[in-house]
Amino acid sequence: MVESSNSKVDLTASATWFRGIATYGKLMIGDHAFEFYNERNIDDYVQIPWTEVTYVVADVHFGGKYIPRFEIRTRKNGKFIFSSRNNKQTLHAIKQYVPANNMRQALGLWQKIKRNFIHK
Repeated sequence: MVESSNSKVDLTASATWFRGIATYGKLMIGDHAFEFYNERNIDDYVQIPWTEVTYVVADVHFGGKYIPRFEIRTRKNGKFIFSSRNNKQTLHAIKQYVPANNMRQALGLWQKIKRNFIHK
């Protein structure tokens, strides 16, 4: 059984971890780390300490009314893409532990196209 890094849990929700194949489970946001664990396979989990998080990037659509997924970028282990039942509530819970200047909004479609034309 996996031992939690958190001593206090702020939010627990059903979530999906996108890593090639979608993995379904629960996420926990606590005072020491962001944790995701698969309900069916105990050995399938990830614990991301807040000290390792560099950025949290959210896909925002329709002026912030719809957030389909968010990405946690770390110092050493790359990026992790998640989606929960209520991504706004999840991001508000993450905001307590990650500084506001490290919370980013992903580029929109037109911003990506514009960037590709300018940099060629």
